[in-house]
Amino acid sequence: MSARIQTATEIATEGARPGVPAAVEARALRRDYGAEPVIRDVSFALPAGQTLVVLGPNGAGKSTLLRMLATLLRPSAGELSVLGAELPRRAWKARGRIGYLGHDALLYSDLTLTEALAFHAQLHRVSGHEDRIRGLLAEVGLERRAGQQVRTLSAGQLQRAAVVRCVLHRPELLLLDEPGAHLDPAGFGTVERLIGRESEATRVVVTHDVDGGLADADRALALHSDGTVAYEGPAGGLSPGDARAIYAGRAR
Repeated sequence: MSARIQTATEIATEGARPGVPAAVEARALRRDYGAEPVIRDVSFALPAGQTLVVLGPNGAGKSTLLRMLATLLRPSAGELSVLGAELPRRAWKARGRIGYLGHDALLYSDLTLTEALAFHAQLHRVSGHEDRIRGLLAEVGLERRAGQQVRTLSAGQLQRAAVVRCVLHRPELLLLDEPGAHLDPAGFGTVERLIGRESEATRVVVTHDVDGGLADADRALALHSDGTVAYEGPAGGLSPGDARAIYAGRAR
């Protein structure tokens, strides 16, 4: 399996409306931990309003890439732009427009669920946040948990609460790391409207669900275990079988 890696300019214009820039653009991106590169020579661009699925085996750097897009990690080399802001120099212009769902719920465990979400809302200056929190908690089936301490929530409840935190400030860009983690099909159904296609946000989704991820995406980025690009292009150009070969280390 092989595919031509498109230039960032080609990708940015493919499928985008005239005059609409790429929401995310990376050129020769690298991230090191100590002397060890985790992400190396990664280039891609994602037009506004589209979804990119990021695939690859454990340790390929998928979560590291997402954390760089979220302005939580600085690139070691290369160029990165998110929502028109060059990172890390102008990260402040992008942060309030990003919704990040990582492996940590990012909610204070000693606060009640409502208090923890209100703290986040106040950071982002969300107007009428009391009503918005109530509405979102009802939508994900957590209205009865609003007064509970965050630490008392089950893993699935905490994941749904993290989704609420992620979308509370109506972000333009959603960065989602295994959004279905700890959720059964019914639980995922309660959050899908908030973080799925219906959200109308630009999305970058890290997942090990090869079939579902490719079916839901416009573009795909697959990484080898050494953090290099195995495939970058339209999601329809990467078959589930070829994606699984990348996971197994058989792709070149």
